[in-house]
Amino acid sequence: MDAEIIRAAQGLKDKTVARRRDFHKYAETAWTEFRTASIVAATLADLGYQVLAGDEVVEAASMMGVPSSAELDRQFQRALEQGAHAVWAEKMRGGKTGVVGVMRFGKPGPTVALRVDMDANDLVEATGEKHRPSREGFASVNQGAMHACGHDGHTATGLGVAEVLAGLRDRLAGTVKLIFQPAEEGVRGAKAMVARGVVDDVKYIVGAHLGIGLKTTGQVACRTEGFLATTKLDAVFAGKPAHAGGAPEQGRNAILAAATATLNLHAISRHSRGVSRINVGVIQGGTGRNVIPAQALIKVETRGATTAINDYVYGEAVRIIEASAAMHGCTVAMQLMGGAAGCENDAALVARIEQVAKRQHLFTEILPAGNIGGSEDCTYFMERVQQKGGQAAFVMIGTELAAGHHDGFFDIDEEALVPGIALLAGVAVELLTKG
Repeated sequence: MDAEIIRAAQGLKDKTVARRRDFHKYAETAWTEFRTASIVAATLADLGYQVLAGDEVVEAASMMGVPSSAELDRQFQRALEQGAHAVWAEKMRGGKTGVVGVMRFGKPGPTVALRVDMDANDLVEATGEKHRPSREGFASVNQGAMHACGHDGHTATGLGVAEVLAGLRDRLAGTVKLIFQPAEEGVRGAKAMVARGVVDDVKYIVGAHLGIGLKTTGQVACRTEGFLATTKLDAVFAGKPAHAGGAPEQGRNAILAAATATLNLHAISRHSRGVSRINVGVIQGGTGRNVIPAQALIKVETRGATTAINDYVYGEAVRIIEASAAMHGCTVAMQLMGGAAGCENDAALVARIEQVAKRQHLFTEILPAGNIGGSEDCTYFMERVQQKGGQAAFVMIGTELAAGHHDGFFDIDEEALVPGIALLAGVAVELLTKG
């Protein structure tokens, strides 16, 4: 079926580019992807998929870094004004913008999942003739939201794969799950979908990303390495205000507690079994130079080459933060804002993906591996599938870039979209028909 898959993917080129540009123009950030997700849900339903959304695929208690209720309501109304499908969007109230399309085929076989992320970055997009989306009229109209990581292309590719597979449904076996995940930026969204059990029955899961380390169109790496497990944490210190000149002894200085924590967090011992990282990226507090500060905030992230290493760094961080608060007579409240697991690709699944890529002859260079050098939310899905005895892999698809990821001038080469559709659809067909 390789030739048929390729023809189908090529026939979707114009539609896929149009979808990508539409998602780019109406960029939506984490947990506010009401328009994007509702279009995805409606499209999947029209193709014959069983569509699960909202509470069906997102566990509220596991959502991290969610905007305020007022902000979610504001973004919901904006999405409706910009063409969201109202019935589907309503199911996603509260930021539960995950979507899963399920198609069960006539013959018994494995459950295969493909995961796609949908959210944009918190970023102001560049303007002017130098920037193609601006020049050609599809730059983001939503101030402070921009697709600067390629997720617009991922979403459009995922819908292309859905259409290709739907056209082959009479010849496939088992079940396919197309997972459209919100809130990848800040690694916030996958955990809530995993907690809802969306991949508990999955035998194979494949994720993919445009660009990152592969910056030439025509390249592909069927194995991604360098995943770092991570935890994102906000710590709010509460002290006691007092006159800094008249009664300093009556105060409890929250900024000193935050500063003590900051210095000692960066003194956590490195781990002997792999890479470990910690960073305090934000420290805020105080109201005036003559007031003992009653509140302070630090924003922290830990990372590790494995989940176990990250857990070690995170555990030490919590201990230090609590001790620093106690040292200065303050209290502290901590809130998880994001996280991702450490993960390895399964060699057997990688080999099968490589065979599909070689057969299709759509890529000019098949690399042995690509290094992501950071954290990626898909690892929560991958880790759960592996824990249940299944296999997981993450593919990197090359594309020329106008600027680096998370840059206001970011733009992808849309010629990379069709090979991405063909490869992911081909991998799904390979796994569904051969088990």
